[in-house]
Amino acid sequence: MSNNRNVNQSADPSLLRQATIFVVDDDDVDVISIQRNLKKLRLLNPVVRARDGQEALDMLRGGQVPAPYIILLDLNMPRLGGLEFLRILRGDPVLTNAIVFVLTTSQADEDITAAYRDHVAGYMLKQRVGDDFLNLIGLIEHYWRLVELPSPRDSTS
Repeated sequence: MSNNRNVNQSADPSLLRQATIFVVDDDDVDVISIQRNLKKLRLLNPVVRARDGQEALDMLRGGQVPAPYIILLDLNMPRLGGLEFLRILRGDPVLTNAIVFVLTTSQADEDITAAYRDHVAGYMLKQRVGDDFLNLIGLIEHYWRLVELPSPRDSTS
């Protein structure tokens, strides 16, 4: 069992469990921006990237994303888009509890509704984040520090 809840805020941050940031986005500039802002905040979380939903599913199912992880998901991607990825993720009994934040350009009400129907933790527009991107990364950092994330399942056969 994790004792993260008993660690006070002034404790050594290295004692806290690090969540992997799993970025599922085909836009190189957005991924570089996420990595740059993590460095600005001096967050040392591992960052893993997939360029589309199919690659992300393959990586998750293949154990290539260290747990615990938080997924930052774009919706508009080639091969397998974000909403299709979410539907498959939520239908998979091993992956269904994954924490997903949508970070996209889509302002369409149907996309927002569909994402929340598939239990995303938050839906953020890239164009609104703009200069406040550090606040977004800070929000995610606080999230993984404050909540108890599911323990990884033993993937050995």
